[in-house]
Formats: sequence, C-alpha cells, structure tokens
Amino acid sequence: MLHLTTENFETETTCGRLPVIVMFYASWCGKCAMMKPVIEDIEKKYRSCIKFCETDIDESQALAARYEADIVPTFVFFKDRKISAILQGIISQNIFEERMRKIFHIA
Repeated sequence: MLHLTTENFETETTCGRLPVIVMFYASWCGKCAMMKPVIEDIEKKYRSCIKFCETDIDESQALAARYEADIVPTFVFFKDRKISAILQGIISQNIFEERMRKIFHIA
C-alpha cells in the first residue's frame, strides 16, 4: 500500500484513472493490525484496477479529521475524484471485497 501524508494525499487520490481506497489506521490499533493483511491480500488481486493506500491518523491528524476517521480502521473509497463510500471497523475479507466490487462496479 502506498503511504499517504498531507503532502501527497490530494495528488494520489485525485490524479490518475484508478479508483482509490485509503485505509486510515493507527500504529497502536489492534483492529488495524488485523485488517492490514486482509487489505494487502485484496490489493494483490485488484492492484491493476484499484489503488490501495494508507494514512496514519497520528501522523496526519488534519486528514483524519477531514475524512472523519475517528474510528480506526476507516476505509475511504474514492471514485472519479469523489468519495464513493466510507467503511469502518473490522470487516471480513469476503464482505470487504463484495462491498468494494459494488461500490466500484467491478464484476
């Protein structure tokens, strides 16, 4: 996953043709640690059609506030430079993929 900060967030989420999923996380968050390998596994399957990124809420507090990532992990889905959906908490891999395909209209 590409690491995003306030310096590169806008460029990476609004430029390019691929939809983007940003995982807001914290290094101290056990639920985030549980979700990271799930997202990395999904990324392997979909990296040709979706860009996967991560943002540390402690490192980028303004971004966390802007995208209401007050619960971690928070997943923000961007399509056509706009927020398409926000999911929060622990989500099974099957459910996450199902919702992701629905949000991004992937068969």
